[in-house]
Amino acid sequence: MSEKLQKVLANMGMGSRRGLEVWITEGRIRVNGKVAKLGDRVEEDDHIMVDGKPIRYEQPKHRYLIYNKPSNEICSRDDPEGRKSVFDKLPRLKKQRWISVGRLDYSTSGLLIFTTDGELANKLMHPSSKIDREYAVRILGDVTEEILNNMREGVLLDDGMAKFTDIQKGRDEESANEWYYVVLMDGRNREVRRLWESQGLTVSRLKRVRYGHFFLPSAVKAGQYTDLKAKDIRLLYEMAGVKRNRR
Repeated sequence: MSEKLQKVLANMGMGSRRGLEVWITEGRIRVNGKVAKLGDRVEEDDHIMVDGKPIRYEQPKHRYLIYNKPSNEICSRDDPEGRKSVFDKLPRLKKQRWISVGRLDYSTSGLLIFTTDGELANKLMHPSSKIDREYAVRILGDVTEEILNNMREGVLLDDGMAKFTDIQKGRDEESANEWYYVVLMDGRNREVRRLWESQGLTVSRLKRVRYGHFFLPSAVKAGQYTDLKAKDIRLLYEMAGVKRNRR
């Protein structure tokens, strides 16, 4: 059964469909010795080359896991500063690569979903999927009802309006810190921190505890991961609105 070239390469973790379409128009991809064009379809016995390097087209059996990111790891594979990466502790793969569904900044901990299915990962991250994220956040400063209402109604940040769709008070601490649980629909860079900072408050700890239907399992400690079970994998595809290829 043939599939679109960009879909095949996206499923192999080589990039997003849109990005791969650009590669095709730039002439970077060949199929059976000919420069590929948009709309080309491929089968398993076709010979694909990207930037002159052969790519073996196989129907991959995808993997899926949840990782509990510590607050001292980056979400990139390489770092000029030599800091630890979330990818360091993931299982090693052959002929596939892990793709992180979204990112968390260096000092933020908590739930990350990883998969080898590029199409699924890109759909889960796309704003059109309208998947909410929930964070536990510890705030230093005096949080008033006016401040909470401001963040519920929307605050103008450097990159546009932002707001929390829900804010709930968390556990009390015998200190100047207060815990809250906040929910937002998109994942712009440092958006949770910037919303609180816009109100003159400081985020002293930040942890993602939920991504859509998926909560961070209490049994998965910081720096550990767990593979998703079959029912959770089905839910992941349903959440993304993507048809799963049985592989």
